[in-house]
Amino acid sequence: MASDSSDDVTQAVKLLRDGRLVAFATETVYGLGADATSSAAVRRIYAAKGRPPTNPCIVHVSSEAVARRYATKWPAACAKLAEALWPGPLTLVVEKIAAIVPEATAGRGTVALRVPNHPLALALLRAFDGPIAAPSANRSGRVSPTTAEHVRRELGDRVDMVLDGGPCEVGIESTVLDLSGEQPVILRPGGVSRQRIEELIGPVDVRDAVVAADEAAASPGMAAVHYSPTAPMFRFEAGEIQKVVDWTRRHPGQRMALLVPVGRTLPPELSEGEGHLILAMPTTPTDYARMLYAALHNADVEEVLAIWAQLPPDEPAWTPVRDRMTRASNLP
Repeated sequence: MASDSSDDVTQAVKLLRDGRLVAFATETVYGLGADATSSAAVRRIYAAKGRPPTNPCIVHVSSEAVARRYATKWPAACAKLAEALWPGPLTLVVEKIAAIVPEATAGRGTVALRVPNHPLALALLRAFDGPIAAPSANRSGRVSPTTAEHVRRELGDRVDMVLDGGPCEVGIESTVLDLSGEQPVILRPGGVSRQRIEELIGPVDVRDAVVAADEAAASPGMAAVHYSPTAPMFRFEAGEIQKVVDWTRRHPGQRMALLVPVGRTLPPELSEGEGHLILAMPTTPTDYARMLYAALHNADVEEVLAIWAQLPPDEPAWTPVRDRMTRASNLP
C-alpha cells in the first residue's frame, strides 16, 4: 500500500536525521536513502547493498535552489537543464562542496545531483531540507526495484523504513550528465534522451567506456555488469531466436523465462505450454522501460533456470533500455 501520510514522512525524516536508512519511491526506481552529509550514514548504504566504495551515489535534493547549495559552480547549462527538466529523470554532475561527504562520491570532487519527479520523494526531501544520497534500493549489481515489495524482498531488515509510493513510472534510472568539465558528457543513458539535452544546451559527448571495478566512477551504472537478475540472463537479436530453441533442446525439462515483444510468433518449443515463462514486452521504449525491471523481478520469483531476452531495435530511442539489458546479460 502506498504511503500517503505526513506521519510517514515525519518518521522517515527522523530516521534520516538519526543516520538510518530509508527506501523511497522516485519516478525512476526506488532509492536507498541516507543523509549525504554524514559519513557514517552513507557507509550504512554501502554495507546494506554490498556496494563497492568506488561506485558513487546520486544525491537527491528538493529543488534547483537546494542543489546550488552543494555545488561550488553552477554552469549556465545546469540552469537551463534544471529549468526545463527538473523535477525529472536527469542527474547533473558538478563540482561539490565539502559538506557532501566523500563516501557519497567515491572520493571524487564532484557530486551527482537530481530532483526526482515523484510527490512522495519531493515531500520527503522538502521535509528533510537537505541532500539525501540514494542509490537504487537493492543489493549491489542486482536488478533495481520498481515497487516497495521489490525493496522488501531484496533488502529485508537492512533498511529501516520503506516509503511506498507505488510502482515507478519511468522504470529505469536517470540519465547522468557530467557538466564538471569543458564538454558535457553523458555518463549513463536514462530517462532523458540525448536529443532532448542537446536541444537545450547543444552538442554533448557520450562515454561508452566501462569503468574498472577498482576505479572511482563519476556515475553509478558504469560497471560492465549491473542490473542483473539472479538467474543467468542471455540476450539475442530479433533474428536469433534459434539460439533460444537450441538452449531448450540442451536443457530438456528445464524452465526458462523469455522476454519478447508482444505479438511475436514463437516456435512451438518456446510456448507456455512447454512450461516456460513468456513475458510479452511492450513495443515502445517508454512502456518497455517501465516494465523491464518488474519483468526481471518476476522471473527471479519464478526461479527459472535462465532468462532469455530479445534486444529491442538498435536505435537512439531504445539506447537506455539496450544499455540496461546489455549490462544485465551475457551473450549466449
